[in-house]
Amino acid sequence: MAKRIGYSIGTVYNVFGSHDMLVVAINARTLAQWQAHVETRLAAATGNRLRVLVEAYFEFAILHRHAWTALYDHRLPDDVEAPEYYRDHIRSLTGIVRDEIAAALPAERRDEADALTRSLLATVHGHCFFTLNGTFALLGETDPLDTVHARVLEAIRCAPFTSK
Repeated sequence: MAKRIGYSIGTVYNVFGSHDMLVVAINARTLAQWQAHVETRLAAATGNRLRVLVEAYFEFAILHRHAWTALYDHRLPDDVEAPEYYRDHIRSLTGIVRDEIAAALPAERRDEADALTRSLLATVHGHCFFTLNGTFALLGETDPLDTVHARVLEAIRCAPFTSK
């Protein structure tokens, strides 16, 4: 990469500190692009905002497959904490999701939004990943987007959700 942009490897390491922090910086940019995509889609939403949110997840992953995959492929060493700016990107993007889930919950269940957000993100991610890698096709799933949207709605409508 350094050669491609016309810099020495040493310069790249001086700027980012390590290979891991370079990948984190690239992934932070991907998170910002993803957030912009989600915000654009939600701003134009006229109907079911949860459906739009799920569609935006799939769309971004499909349009930016390698960058999206890189978010999940890279893991920092156990003794290295992600920089605050990176955690801010994650909190900001997941905050949008959380706010939409909270808005869809009855008032008496809004305190469940944080735990439900984590679970639903995992659900949507799994469906998206299986779609992109062909697993759903092998399993005979013909409409993973509708399927995951149904799972999201079921979770929103279900009896109180707990993370315990």
